[in-house]
Amino acid sequence: MPLQFKKQVIAPERFESAGVFDVNGDGIPDIVSGEFWYAGPDFKKQYRLAHLQPHGDYFDDFSTLPVDVNGDGRLDFITGGWWGETLRWRENPGAPGKLWPEHVIARTGNIETTRAWDVDGDGELEYVPNTPNHSLVVYQLIRDADGRGTGRFAAHQLKFKGRANDRQGHGLGCGDIAGHGRADFVLQNGWLEAPEHPWDGEWLWHPEFELPPLASVPILVADLNADGVSELIVGNGHGYGLSWWSQQRAADGVRVWREHPIDPLNGQYHDLQWVDLDGDGQGELVTGKRLLAHPHGEPGLCDAYGWYVFKWTGECFAKHVADFGPLGAGKGLGISFAVADLTGSGRLDVVAPGKDGLAVYFNQGDGGLTEMPEVK
Repeated sequence: MPLQFKKQVIAPERFESAGVFDVNGDGIPDIVSGEFWYAGPDFKKQYRLAHLQPHGDYFDDFSTLPVDVNGDGRLDFITGGWWGETLRWRENPGAPGKLWPEHVIARTGNIETTRAWDVDGDGELEYVPNTPNHSLVVYQLIRDADGRGTGRFAAHQLKFKGRANDRQGHGLGCGDIAGHGRADFVLQNGWLEAPEHPWDGEWLWHPEFELPPLASVPILVADLNADGVSELIVGNGHGYGLSWWSQQRAADGVRVWREHPIDPLNGQYHDLQWVDLDGDGQGELVTGKRLLAHPHGEPGLCDAYGWYVFKWTGECFAKHVADFGPLGAGKGLGISFAVADLTGSGRLDVVAPGKDGLAVYFNQGDGGLTEMPEVK
């Protein structure tokens, strides 16, 4: 049977990013989104953490990436946005109701959104903002001898080989494309092969494809058919379309990419995640519409919408609709949604922010559960 979800509306707030982590140290996951955090396990108690300045239909808050930045044992988070043009972290004060001080990591230019990947293979995440028309820079938390954060970051501007400039476009991904066990980067019009030493070496440019001009963040890198070769999964962040791209070799050994449609009839696939929602040990594609990604005039703006789980069949993707409907009935996933086990059930739940409010979808497995499991 397909997966079943139980929806709980958390708040009508219009922030587009959400994260899940233990804010207050009680061992229970909490939800952080925009100006507030919501205490688990029921997420009914709302605490303010900031006052964010609106920019038209947006707030300058396009990621919620948890990390103990200053080594005090409390989880903070990294954010940033288009208008502030800075990558920032908010410091967890350790007391409910207190505002979280904001600290600037770097002036970056406009940030579409930020993602966390282990770029250098040391087991720790680095932070990479997608900054269209600006350089690709990786921010690494500087840690002390005991592995604790120091509150400081090292900025690594990658060196490109074979490309005239180091500018990004709209869209960014990270994963092993070359099959060398290192983290390569995917841009909208090609990919960067990681050198052995990512901070000092040159990244080799491969201009092998043209993805949608306003590609998703992230562009996923996944070995769909377990043949040891990675494929790409990319959404159109500001128009119709969701597709996967197979990596093949021509007779002369040249790498070629072929596009395969997944869902060409729905739009604003801005955030994608590859996670095991059904517990079978294989990943599924989880994605959905970013409501009012551009509030004026882009294709699919006024369509009914929702979010979906796409199951890889071995040849293509089968679509399972988790939620769908017109505005007020359907639900989108914002610019940065979260997936985590919120109840201790062993199943991953989905936290859905967006201009249409904040909601949680509790994963009921194949539908056999009739009540929420007790959180202990």
